[in-house]
Amino acid sequence: MNPLSNSISRRDFLSKSVAGAGAGLVLGAPNILRAANADGADKIHVALVGFGKQGREALFNAMKNIPGLHFQAVCDIWDYNRNSGVNSVNAFQGSKPNAYVDIDEMLAKEKGLDVAIIATPDFWHSPHTVKCLEAGLHVYCEKMMAHTIEAAREMVKAMERTGKLCQIGHQRRSNPRYRYTLNRLINGKKICGQIVNASAQWNRSLGASQNIGFSKKLTIDQAVLNRFGYKDMMQFMNWRTYRGLSGGPISDLGAHQIDIFNWFLGTVPKRVYASGGNSYFKDREHFDNMMCIFDYDTPQGEVRASYQVLTTTSYGGGFYEAFMGTEASIKISEIAASSAIYRESGDHVPDWGDLVDRGYLIKKPAPPKPEASADAVAAYESAAPDIYDLPGGFGKPAHQPHLENFFDSVRGKAKLNCDARHAFESEAPIFWVNPSALTKQPIDFTSEHLAV
Repeated sequence: MNPLSNSISRRDFLSKSVAGAGAGLVLGAPNILRAANADGADKIHVALVGFGKQGREALFNAMKNIPGLHFQAVCDIWDYNRNSGVNSVNAFQGSKPNAYVDIDEMLAKEKGLDVAIIATPDFWHSPHTVKCLEAGLHVYCEKMMAHTIEAAREMVKAMERTGKLCQIGHQRRSNPRYRYTLNRLINGKKICGQIVNASAQWNRSLGASQNIGFSKKLTIDQAVLNRFGYKDMMQFMNWRTYRGLSGGPISDLGAHQIDIFNWFLGTVPKRVYASGGNSYFKDREHFDNMMCIFDYDTPQGEVRASYQVLTTTSYGGGFYEAFMGTEASIKISEIAASSAIYRESGDHVPDWGDLVDRGYLIKKPAPPKPEASADAVAAYESAAPDIYDLPGGFGKPAHQPHLENFFDSVRGKAKLNCDARHAFESEAPIFWVNPSALTKQPIDFTSEHLAV
């Protein structure tokens, strides 16, 4: 295998990958909605596959704000989740969805479905997505795409084989704050100058990282657990801590921000070096704390991006990403209060008065030390157009813009912001973080590491 040793070869690889992504990026046509509606409306008929915390609180609650959806079916192996789904949908739309334990039964019996929303555990993402795509449905699937890179590859192939839309739930790709920062400030106004470093973190408190408990009265029958890949109820509730079921914290939490590295820098890394360990949760299969460094070759030059995911402390402000350049540094988060832009001092930094006057930036009081370095003389925040309602917030649940983009694409009114191929290109390096930490060796990426 020949290492992708320079930025040109990796950019060539990426361009070829993007060229093959047509099925995931084409505009949907209005007639792709298969369900016939008596009232003539372009109502989208939706199946909810997985109605746990993510499916319920993050996705369904956001979809309730999107008009034109009919929730036709709920599928979940746990009675508790399944009944919650039926009751939640009935309370919202005044009619009960059909309920299923098995997705195969759902796909065989349900007629007129247009879309499946997949929010099952990671190791079920690929099988469920592929089944739904092959059944003729468009799919919105939560990230990570899968628990192994091979399973993620199958999702890309199924999307392109079937010609159906498949959006992956990297919701920041549709977040107006992120899109504005990248398109208008970093790329448009070159506000950072040359980006030379990036960093990101997700530090989660020990209290929020404990095993999820359950009532024994709600225990799933052992035969059902075995049928769907779980050895017991503890594993079912805490699947994120098992190597055979997920990628652990680096994929559960880290995938959000490593995706931003790749998206904002416009390329994939050439190398990763990771270190991790079971610092507190000694009985868990996955490391509870992880740090890694990605090396990038970009058109501007080399960039090193450091990332840490900690599950034993919330110190340092929770989660955010930062891009540090010769003229400014941008710290960005889904939480507006954690976002800021720091201007460097010196004659080499252009005056930002015009950007403030034109409404691109709002000047803030200088932050206290040591949040800003001694040379970062002023702090700013982005002042996006009014339609985004920034910087205080865009007034919607975090996942709603990404779901809106998906449903607009199903209706033929938009293009997907994160189809399966582009998500794979960004996620592929993440699959190699755990192997690097386990072997205590850097991994130089080749086409075999990153290609579909």
